[in-house]
Amino acid sequence: MANAKQKITLNASRDIPFNKLVLSQANVRRIKNGQSIEDLAASITRRGLLQSLNVRPVLDGEGKETGMFEVPAGGRRFKALELLVKQKRMAKAEPVPCVVTDANSVVPIEEDSLAENFQREDLHPLDQFRAFQTLHDQGASHEDIAARFFVTATFVQQRLRLARVSPRLLETYEQDSMKLDQLMAFTVSDDHARQEQVWETLQNSWSQEPQQIRRMLTETTVRATDRRARFVGVDAYVAAGGIVLRDLFEADNGGWLQDPALLDRLAGEKLKEAADAIAAEAWKWIVVDVDLPYGHAQGLRELTGTPADLNDDERATREALRKEYDDLEAEYAEADELPDEVDQRLGEIETALEAFESRPIIYDPAERARAGVFVSIDRDGDLVVDRGYVRPEDEAPEPVDGDGTEGDGEDGADPAGGDPAVRRTTITIGGQSAEPEEDDGDDTIKPLPERLVTELTAYRTLALRNAVAVNPHVAMTALLHRLVLDAFGQRSFTGCVEAAVRQVYLTAQQADLKDSPSAKAVDERHEAWKADIPFGDDNALWAWLDTLDEASRLALLAHCVSYGINALFERPNPYGGNGVSQAGLEQRLREADRLAHATGLDLVDVGWRPTVDNYLGRVTKARILEAVREGAGEQAAQLIDHLKKPEMAKEAERLLADSGWLPEPLRLIDGEAPAPAGDEEQDLPAFLAGDGDDAEAESDDGAVQAVAAE
Repeated sequence: MANAKQKITLNASRDIPFNKLVLSQANVRRIKNGQSIEDLAASITRRGLLQSLNVRPVLDGEGKETGMFEVPAGGRRFKALELLVKQKRMAKAEPVPCVVTDANSVVPIEEDSLAENFQREDLHPLDQFRAFQTLHDQGASHEDIAARFFVTATFVQQRLRLARVSPRLLETYEQDSMKLDQLMAFTVSDDHARQEQVWETLQNSWSQEPQQIRRMLTETTVRATDRRARFVGVDAYVAAGGIVLRDLFEADNGGWLQDPALLDRLAGEKLKEAADAIAAEAWKWIVVDVDLPYGHAQGLRELTGTPADLNDDERATREALRKEYDDLEAEYAEADELPDEVDQRLGEIETALEAFESRPIIYDPAERARAGVFVSIDRDGDLVVDRGYVRPEDEAPEPVDGDGTEGDGEDGADPAGGDPAVRRTTITIGGQSAEPEEDDGDDTIKPLPERLVTELTAYRTLALRNAVAVNPHVAMTALLHRLVLDAFGQRSFTGCVEAAVRQVYLTAQQADLKDSPSAKAVDERHEAWKADIPFGDDNALWAWLDTLDEASRLALLAHCVSYGINALFERPNPYGGNGVSQAGLEQRLREADRLAHATGLDLVDVGWRPTVDNYLGRVTKARILEAVREGAGEQAAQLIDHLKKPEMAKEAERLLADSGWLPEPLRLIDGEAPAPAGDEEQDLPAFLAGDGDDAEAESDDGAVQAVAAE
């Protein structure tokens, strides 16, 4: 018969008056670590004693119980209760819940103390995060929770932020597949989908550092230290509905602004307000941008103005400030350290005196009428106003026939009755006109905005690249045409034989250009070739090219040549140097039209449709009606001619959706014979009439930008 297992008997618990308890010298805890006795006493006051004391009877010399009990485990709780008694917040004889161990137990008393402290398991951080979140959901504020657990409000906010990370990532952390500092990095964003996307991306990355996580989560945001954010002000951004991402675990210099579009709008509005105020000074033009390019004033003449004189009151104030400054310095000359209020006053006087030295500059009204102003933002977010620059085309003409007069009313002053203030100042923000669209029923067809033409021709350029890339015959002809002109021209290059296609980047483009069929086709073809070509070994590349079949060689040639296609419109530079001349621009557009004819390119077939964003919302009402007449008929135009521009543009988009209508910059000029190199220049299309000045003919790159030498 098997013996029954001996069952254990748990130690009895009982309430013992506090004055019958003493702290055991066998308690193994000697070093203070963690919560203070004062905080523990406050916790007991709020919640009571959550855990009983472990005690043993104290024996006398004969081994009999004395009625006193020593506490080997629970010494900190004993000291907290002792503190409450000293503070008269608890009675000396208050019954204390205790677990009593036999005084003659075979287990050493020191083992009781060690076991209680050694075998205790700390709370998992995730359990702490979730517990704080539960208290917060029950209505407790950050400060309330912090006060209850004797931590800072920031500590609580950090744990609450960790509890709000994606549940999938919290589960990953719970399974020890993610480090705590990585989880902390994910708190900069509340977007769970983005958090999960970043974590999945990092699984295939060599870098999984917290900083990399933060960079990926904030890559589409704007730093609070950005000049635009400083200029607008984070408070104004938040007041407008913007969201600021903050990192509670590391210094984030103010965080990240989540909505760049909103920030740009607010910055643009504030810059426009500043420009409107400056326009009252009657300048001819004002160019406004967040960050003006390097050398923006190159080639412009800078006006020399005269500082405004001080009036009598200002002179008296300046002298009084100087005297006060000198008196204070003399009074405290022997002092080792200035009193705070004196130091502050000296600083105020210095600032006021500097303002007297920085006097406004007065410019001649006649010069101001032909000059302009640059407005921008510096690195610190401060407004920078740079006045007094004259463009070459705005210079006063030379006197005619030596009679001291100037031609055709160009007398250096504004034509509006000699009063420059009558004329409206032209304000340009970020390359776009800031003037409100006139809705006065004027039927005059005005030239297309320059940037719109550039964006339209960017679409055409990309479509031409795709068309040339899939037509090796045209690509070969275009390349040979370029190379023959170079080889038999007067150009001189170093080296043996050089031929290169210069890729043209589309700096001005519509936001959805990357999603166009042409862009997708070009990118897919490029990636396919890139996967096959053996880069890294020049000899291997030569051998690979040498063994390609003829069809593949022609296809690759066509693809490479297509990257040199440039059908962009840009403002001609009549003064030489950087940019394209008038003759070069005309040559480029002629060649682009020739390539479109040769490839059979139709912009309608490759996906271009007139929309509010890409055309109709950016031209005048007269242009909108003209487009509808051409694409949908006179009757359709009459149906919308009474609408305001926003509604007219939307209706026009609907009417023209399947019409096949194209604006002038995207049309083929039917029947136009290609102009051989060196022929007389032809006039630009009507939509470009009046843009740029005539320039002498010179050798400019055409629609295919390539370089060759012998």
